[in-house]
Amino acid sequence: MKKLLLLFILIAAFSYGYGQSRTPVNSTAPSSLQPGSVDASGKEQKTKASEQKKKTSGNKTTYDARKRFYARMEDVAKANRKAEKEMQKPQYSDPSYFGHKKPPVKNPPAKMKYCKECGIRH
Repeated sequence: MKKLLLLFILIAAFSYGYGQSRTPVNSTAPSSLQPGSVDASGKEQKTKASEQKKKTSGNKTTYDARKRFYARMEDVAKANRKAEKEMQKPQYSDPSYFGHKKPPVKNPPAKMKYCKECGIRH
């Protein structure tokens, strides 16, 4: 009985260890060990980021990288200006709108309903 139990424990331990250490042979999906997309033939496809990377000598900043940086900063500034212009609309700046696109209608007390948008009865 003890030998059978010991044999079962050893088989379970070895099978668990073997299952954890084994890697799939024909894995086409990207994993944490091999990130990146793989096509049907098993060759790794080049991603946009890997195509954009250029070799530079040492830690020197290239003019191209500087231009890309300033282009990104201009895009961010443009997006901020657009968001600020959007926030000037009365829908966002006037407190009587309560978060509605149009100002809510004030109904008589008998006809008031609970508004899901602002949480107020009107």
